[in-house]
Amino acid sequence: MHKPKSPALARKPAAMAVSSLLLGLLLMQAAHAGTVLDRLRERRVAAQQNELESDDGADSASLPAGVRVLRDVAYGSDARQRMDVYLPQQAANAPVIFMVHGGAWRLGDKGAAQVVDNKVAHWVPKGFVFVSINYRMLPAADPLVQAQDVAAALAFAQGKAASWDADPARFVLMGHSAGAHLVSLLNSAPAKALQAGARPWLGTVSLDSAAIDVPTLMQHRHLHLYDAAFGSDQAFWQSASPLQQLAKGAQPWLGVCSSRRAESCPSAREYAAKAKLLGISASVLPQDKSHKEINQDLGGSGDYTQQVDAFLGQLDPALRRLLNRS
Repeated sequence: MHKPKSPALARKPAAMAVSSLLLGLLLMQAAHAGTVLDRLRERRVAAQQNELESDDGADSASLPAGVRVLRDVAYGSDARQRMDVYLPQQAANAPVIFMVHGGAWRLGDKGAAQVVDNKVAHWVPKGFVFVSINYRMLPAADPLVQAQDVAAALAFAQGKAASWDADPARFVLMGHSAGAHLVSLLNSAPAKALQAGARPWLGTVSLDSAAIDVPTLMQHRHLHLYDAAFGSDQAFWQSASPLQQLAKGAQPWLGVCSSRRAESCPSAREYAAKAKLLGISASVLPQDKSHKEINQDLGGSGDYTQQVDAFLGQLDPALRRLLNRS
């Protein structure tokens, strides 16, 4: 005689159906959450890439009173090989801030507001000359060619310094983003600049570069703009990497970095650590600022500018005297 199913056995198929339904819903929710997270991640990456690629492009505002500017001074035959020179009202053996703009190695301009305005307003009235350069860009010129342009511009500016009442021995290299990579690369391997006719400079200020350790950057997840700059040739990565090129003979270096970015401060600390092992003065200045603010806020009021000034003052007594002016 057939026995009726127990209530427990009768409930099993229904329970299994409910469990399957719940599992399906959970999987759908997980997939949806994954899609949302992926989209958020893509938007964040796109925003980061856009910030880097649109960097250093808006026109400068008016000059401070008494500041003169020599615009589009040619240091080479290409239309991009130009510099603007900002001169104080009175100068005598003036030190020179030599600025290299950013823009993902393919954009940007020497006259951009965030490159020039606050820096000129802060340093030129104190008696500094401020030089801001353009250089050839991707895709026509890769970062190593761009570094050669920076070296050529430096040699040219040092050769013209006396005509600006400036001192060719008192130059400080400064760059932001891609420009920070380029000045750091020359700082690591000053022979590249000396071979172009430049003479030694006092020190280098790197403003928020994530490309200090290029091989490590390229071997991990990174923004697409770095592929356009550095490609896939590992030998090129080594040649274009400030950390790998760093050797004895480098100048004092300050790495300003945004604590809001993943790569900037760790790579700056790597550079400083290696520099110190080689007996080179190097320090890191983290800032709770965006990549853009690291550039545009320098020269404004506040502790950030004061800390950069403190580094400059350590390089030479003449700089320290000018910086102490009210």
